[in-house]
Amino acid sequence: MSKTDGKKLKITLVKSGIARPGKHKAVLVGLGLRKLNHSVIRVDSPQIQGMINKVSHLLKVEEA
Repeated sequence: MSKTDGKKLKITLVKSGIARPGKHKAVLVGLGLRKLNHSVIRVDSPQIQGMINKVSHLLKVEEA
């Protein structure tokens, strides 16, 4: 499977990672999210879905 295959997700940070457990902050860094309202485009995969599930209360996820 190449990077162009599969659907893409637009992931936006809508709540701050401040005062969150270290693992949650690490997931945000792994997703590439830095500031509030910062968005990234990621290919949908089981790894990305697991990261989204871990911090879903901080994110807004849409299809891109």
